[in-house]
Amino acid sequence: MQAPLRLRAADGRRFDDDDRPVTIGWMSERIEHQQTAFACDAMLKGLARWLRAAGYDAWWRYGVDDGELIHLARDEGRILLTQDSGIMERNLIASGAIPALFLPRDLTVPDQLHLVFETFGLIRRSPRCMKCGGELRAVPKDSVADEAPPRTYLWLDEFYRCARCAQLFWEGTHWSRIRRRLEDLLPGRSPEG
Repeated sequence: MQAPLRLRAADGRRFDDDDRPVTIGWMSERIEHQQTAFACDAMLKGLARWLRAAGYDAWWRYGVDDGELIHLARDEGRILLTQDSGIMERNLIASGAIPALFLPRDLTVPDQLHLVFETFGLIRRSPRCMKCGGELRAVPKDSVADEAPPRTYLWLDEFYRCARCAQLFWEGTHWSRIRRRLEDLLPGRSPEG
């Protein structure tokens, strides 16, 4: 059996024997929660979607190159989330210039979400666009009459549009299921509790 991979962080911290994640270049006390945004590697699509549902801007794209992901995180001030130990060894990450969190591959998506919330002391916020992570803004009902499904338009009064990609959203049954699942996954992580 192969010994577990251990990486040394720039400040000398290491992965524990049980392969616990290590953050490099950032202490959770320094997080500005209003501006927390993530850059997720290609293996973390599910995590990116749940982070968006929980109110955080989480960038993800299939097949993203490691170098492109690192530069995006640096240029946009994002925390890099990865399951790729090679990324953690890159100079910009290992030096602490870009905040990063390694997530062991054996974690489920709910476990990944819980770990990110615990590591950075996050709370649940208003959901973001599930497609791109953009901020959702309320729009007048009459402005979406031609775009919303007819039956949905009849029974709902509140609609939202993504400020980044312009996708239309509304609080239907799917939204309610996601909210309940987040409450189960992240108890006590709401702004009120």
